[in-house]
Amino acid sequence: MLEKVDLTKKLAKTEYEKQISKLQVRLRELEFQLFNARVPALCLFEGWDAAGKGGAIKRVTQMLDPRGYSVFSYAAPQGKEKTHHYLWRFWRDLPRTGHLTIFDRSYYGRVLVERVEGFCAVEQWRRAYREINEFESHQSCFGMVLCKFWLQISKEEQWRRFKGRKLDPYRSYKLTEEDWRNRAKWDQYFAAAEEMLELTSTPHAPWTVVEANDKYYARVKVLRTLVAAIENQVN
Repeated sequence: MLEKVDLTKKLAKTEYEKQISKLQVRLRELEFQLFNARVPALCLFEGWDAAGKGGAIKRVTQMLDPRGYSVFSYAAPQGKEKTHHYLWRFWRDLPRTGHLTIFDRSYYGRVLVERVEGFCAVEQWRRAYREINEFESHQSCFGMVLCKFWLQISKEEQWRRFKGRKLDPYRSYKLTEEDWRNRAKWDQYFAAAEEMLELTSTPHAPWTVVEANDKYYARVKVLRTLVAAIENQVN
């Protein structure tokens, strides 16, 4: 699946600015429609390090009323999170009715980083596919809009962005030793991502693979997909 993604797709800056503004205005309108219709919406982002998840999230929220959305970012579980089922901390942060919630990384870490790094047993991450599908089915039956984005970049593009961060004093903090370790396991993460997309893309919670070598194109595709999903639910 990922090998067939066309990463040459681009969008000119002028066209990007035109489209992004229009989509942001529409999303703000839909934010109020979600509230009036009492419909919850969950938008989650996964993808390669430096794929542009943060930039995409910024454009999603840029024109929204801050009372109507929340953003949660997840790393390795800490403290009491370790004493619960791995889905517990995500249950706590699910959107209430009429609210949009964004997950910057998510419970899919179970079948990505935890799988590749050996943080859970093989039978645990294999069982997680069914657990996650059931979890998302429950939310869909509740009426929740579910948008899942995988931001795909090439290995060469990731290298270019890593070097750019390393040389930029204002962005060097974004590059960590963990990023380099993950890059060294590119093939393993690639295989894990492919299987994840295959086994957890369902009619009620489909994955959208975003061609993200060009950030302009990626941001517009994310906004367009999210707008269409919400419109389909509230109209």
